[in-house]
Amino acid sequence: MILAQSPDKLGIRVLLVHDQCEAETVGGRLVRKLKAHLEQEDMEVLAANSSFDAAMLMVADPLIQAVLLDWDLEDAAGHGPASAVLNSVRQRNADVPVFLFTDRENAAQIPLEALRRTNDFIWLFEDTAAFIAGRVRAAVRSYREKLLPPMFGALTRFAQVHEYSWHTPGHTGGTAFLKSPVGRAFFDYFGENLFRSDLSISVGELGSLLDHSGSIGESEQYSARVFGAHRTYHVTNGSSTSNRVIMMASVTRGQVALCDRNAHKSVEHAITMSGALPTYIMPTRNQYGIIGPILPESLTPQAIRASIEANPLIGRDMDSTPVHAVITNSTYDGLCYNVRRVEELLGQSVDRLHFDEAWYGYARFNPLYRDRHAMHGDPAEHGDDKPTVFATQSTHKLLAALSQASMIHVRDGRRPIEHHRFNEAFMMHASTSPQYAIIASNDVSAAMMDGPGGEALTGEAIREAVAFRRLIARLNASYAEHGDWFVNVWQPDSYPDESGKKIPFWKTDPARLVSDPSCWTLNPGESWHGFGNVEEGYCMLDPIKVSVTTPGVGPGGLMERGIPASVLTAYLNRFGIVVEKTTDFTILFLFSIGVTKGKWGTLVDTLLRFKSDYDANTPLAQALPALTDTHPRRYANMGLRDLCADMFSTMKALQTTRLLSAAFSVLPVPDMSPTEAYENLVRGRTERMGLDAMAGRTVATGVVPYPPGIPLLMPGENAGPADGPLLGYLKALEAFDAKFPGFGHDTHGVENEDGQSIITCLSR
Repeated sequence: MILAQSPDKLGIRVLLVHDQCEAETVGGRLVRKLKAHLEQEDMEVLAANSSFDAAMLMVADPLIQAVLLDWDLEDAAGHGPASAVLNSVRQRNADVPVFLFTDRENAAQIPLEALRRTNDFIWLFEDTAAFIAGRVRAAVRSYREKLLPPMFGALTRFAQVHEYSWHTPGHTGGTAFLKSPVGRAFFDYFGENLFRSDLSISVGELGSLLDHSGSIGESEQYSARVFGAHRTYHVTNGSSTSNRVIMMASVTRGQVALCDRNAHKSVEHAITMSGALPTYIMPTRNQYGIIGPILPESLTPQAIRASIEANPLIGRDMDSTPVHAVITNSTYDGLCYNVRRVEELLGQSVDRLHFDEAWYGYARFNPLYRDRHAMHGDPAEHGDDKPTVFATQSTHKLLAALSQASMIHVRDGRRPIEHHRFNEAFMMHASTSPQYAIIASNDVSAAMMDGPGGEALTGEAIREAVAFRRLIARLNASYAEHGDWFVNVWQPDSYPDESGKKIPFWKTDPARLVSDPSCWTLNPGESWHGFGNVEEGYCMLDPIKVSVTTPGVGPGGLMERGIPASVLTAYLNRFGIVVEKTTDFTILFLFSIGVTKGKWGTLVDTLLRFKSDYDANTPLAQALPALTDTHPRRYANMGLRDLCADMFSTMKALQTTRLLSAAFSVLPVPDMSPTEAYENLVRGRTERMGLDAMAGRTVATGVVPYPPGIPLLMPGENAGPADGPLLGYLKALEAFDAKFPGFGHDTHGVENEDGQSIITCLSR
């Protein structure tokens, strides 16, 4: 790996931009001589003779470590002057050294802004090629020493020492694997660097994750600066653990916590472990079953007080003041709040606000999301007159960290939790043997977002998502003109142009879509989002979370015909396209910073192929061969359109989509706190039963349908009447799963035994 090498073995890559690279002129010969000297200094030289080629190389190759640019570049292709190259470089990297070819007379004419963006001059006709090459090498050395962030830099330096290890882990830098055939195969697959950097907490040079010392502590301070926090903590077992750490530090037995009902099950676990008494705040739902925002009127002091007073778990003689509040931002489907507005409303009732932003770690780095993330604005302006704010972010989800990497960000305000106290909860959940590569990947994720790189990378992701959205919308409109169907995207149908006239989404200027937040805000009463009179500017759809919709749902519910999304998901999976989430009629695709045009182009081709196979009623043996191989008797002699029609009619008869919205729109009655229910579970005071016997029973464990992983029932809550929405929805899923093997739903807390759904309830 180039970056792990010592400064004496740099492996430098240099971009040389000059229109005389190949010319038989004095200048051309001097440029080629300089190129030869750079290569003699072990530098790889990439040559470009136009501003367009140079800009493309900068995008394609982030390992370019110096740019040598002719300020007098004459671009015959008409792609723009050298300033365009300079802008392209600085839009992505504020630190890479840039040298300008010029002469002493012309140097005085270079604009001040350009001079501020460059590091040095090259006097091609005055200095020797060897001298210039040496200056470039020195500049790159300085750049390289500053390039690696604290933890990753320390880790790579330590791995170069090749010390004899007398501490854990027992593979001692990978040498143990070399003593076994299977171990050697494992070693060769992952490579030596992984094992040399898999270290023990005994390595004092790197510091400790538990006391936040050394390079790990420096990395946390660095990440806090980048992400706009007062304090940041690296977590190596996901945002599930991050959520538990925060709640265990903030709220304890008998205290009231306000909880978004649209919360990840890790919040349920944290409530159970802490002993907190949850009071839930209900979000909205639309015709697709998509979870919408908690409306502002539910966050007022009056609404919060009414919710607490209606909570059976909170007695009249108890202190009912809430001490903690948890809000999911952005939601699974990409809805994000105006956080300033949430702080203004909810901050009147509670002093600690906790935003679960597991899928939203990139928001600070693009102006499109301004004020719509927990660490918004300048941290120096967040004083003790404002709530203390926590954010959990899974840096492995939509940034570039390794799986399980997460961060906790803290801004201290009212009722802060001092570091020493917070760290007690942190140590309770952190491993004493953390994976150092995960910590380093957090470090690198922060470095990738630092400076102009963050906006450049997030901007690319947004542009790719917008391009995909516009293409699908255009295809849908084209087919609709001929009375035909195609998939669509859940997004606004149209926008007003400069004159105020509504134009279709796909005709909207893409430059506006990637930069104007008003294009994505949910306006009151708009039918496309289906959440009613949402306050103006309160909630925005994140463009990089793309929900593709299949035909079958209209504003009034299910239509006469439809295509269940689960069939399309199975079809995509056959071609190696794995989606993030599938509901009855939506499929979620995440446009992370790793998405490319080729990747989503393949997706579009496969969607068109699905339409072709659906229209032709292609036999399932060809369209979904794995399904017919596994369940030949059920799906023999069926075509793709036959399956969709059968499944849609069943969903319509069972009312799965309507029951989903109904089930998640009611708040179950709690018979006891989640902690009490768990204590009964541990003591064995439970019994397992089918859905027909569940009426009026108290569940011992959470019932969490996936997707999206939101609790339908929390431990200690009552399942309600036999014909109520909660059991009605679970019975509908049970009936559907029995009829369509291979398309079964995944519901945590529900076990399938011979086609019957079994749930653990508390004994009477």
